[in-house]
Amino acid sequence: MRIVKEHDERKKEIIDTAAALFNEKGYEQCSVNDILNAIGIAKGTFYHYFRSKEEVLNAVVDQTSGQIEKRIRRAAERKDLSPEDKLLEVFLAMRADHSEEKALIEEMHKTENALMHQKTLVSFVTLLTPILASVVEEGNGNGSFRCPHPEEDMQIFLASALTLLDDGIFQVSPEKTGRVFAALIDTLEKMLDVPSGRFLAKAGEHWHFEV
Repeated sequence: MRIVKEHDERKKEIIDTAAALFNEKGYEQCSVNDILNAIGIAKGTFYHYFRSKEEVLNAVVDQTSGQIEKRIRRAAERKDLSPEDKLLEVFLAMRADHSEEKALIEEMHKTENALMHQKTLVSFVTLLTPILASVVEEGNGNGSFRCPHPEEDMQIFLASALTLLDDGIFQVSPEKTGRVFAALIDTLEKMLDVPSGRFLAKAGEHWHFEV
């Protein structure tokens, strides 16, 4: 007998099952029927919640991005940190620490999952830009930063950092990764109009890299 579940619970079950199957089989190789069979639901039930497999993919990406966004927002809202330290905490929070986040990132690096990769990067930039911009605006307000375009500059920085440090886009050697990271931090310092080396010194306390 089919078990009747509440709307939100059933929708989350579809998203979680799809995420697991995308990781296991790959997005392109996973069909809607695979998702139906794994859950044991009818096609009509699936299409009650989602119009297509790509719409489920959007939900999977949003769910994972949302988890990272919550960590970043908590860091950005800390009252005990200066704007500089908040930015550093935000960058630390951006790292994928949970198994499902790491699995999604590893999966999206596969050639056949280019669409998932693109959607994830766009989602990250869209969600994280206003959070970073709010920290920069706080720094502008207390004189720590002098950044005339907080939102636009943070969008440019995020898009550059997420792309250049993405192993699925640029195959960069470990030695060069450190130099790219240092260059990104130098660019951030120029955007914020802070003394050269200030952020790099702070970042070096948390990340070990060769420049």
